[in-house]
Amino acid sequence: MMLSSEQTFINQEMGTLRPELGDFSSIIFLKAIIIGLEEALGHKTAGIAMLSAGRNQGRNFAQNLDLVGNQAIWSVEDIKEKMNLVLGKQGTRLCIIDKIELKENVYKVHTKETFCSAGEAQGSPRICIYTLGVIQGFLEAVLNKRFQGKQIESVLRAGTHDVFEYSTLA
Repeated sequence: MMLSSEQTFINQEMGTLRPELGDFSSIIFLKAIIIGLEEALGHKTAGIAMLSAGRNQGRNFAQNLDLVGNQAIWSVEDIKEKMNLVLGKQGTRLCIIDKIELKENVYKVHTKETFCSAGEAQGSPRICIYTLGVIQGFLEAVLNKRFQGKQIESVLRAGTHDVFEYSTLA
């Protein structure tokens, strides 16, 4: 069941910013922006910017859903459900979170249909840096912890999912 603050968030975020075209744009153009940034700034600098932008957006999602400050009550299943609300089919459609695992202060997030991997050739070295950042920012805000994230599996390199690993920083 969706909470009223969640419904309000979805209505605001997924409302009608553009009355005729609607609020969704082609994934082709989103990827073109990222590739253009990489070409203009270089992969490393663009990656830093995208990771930072993603973390900021993830924190904003968690704050707008009033999920910050209640970390003791959230299970990994609850977090997965909330992330899918804003990132999945009902939300921004950035990706689908299939599973979150927690082992020894390390969160492993299994995603599919990430926009970064869409349309990429098998074997491509592309990593999902923006998606990695969004999930990291969301986790940091909800759990009130700092994480270091990295992509450890890719559908582009024989994985079944794009998998991100988040280690707690001291």
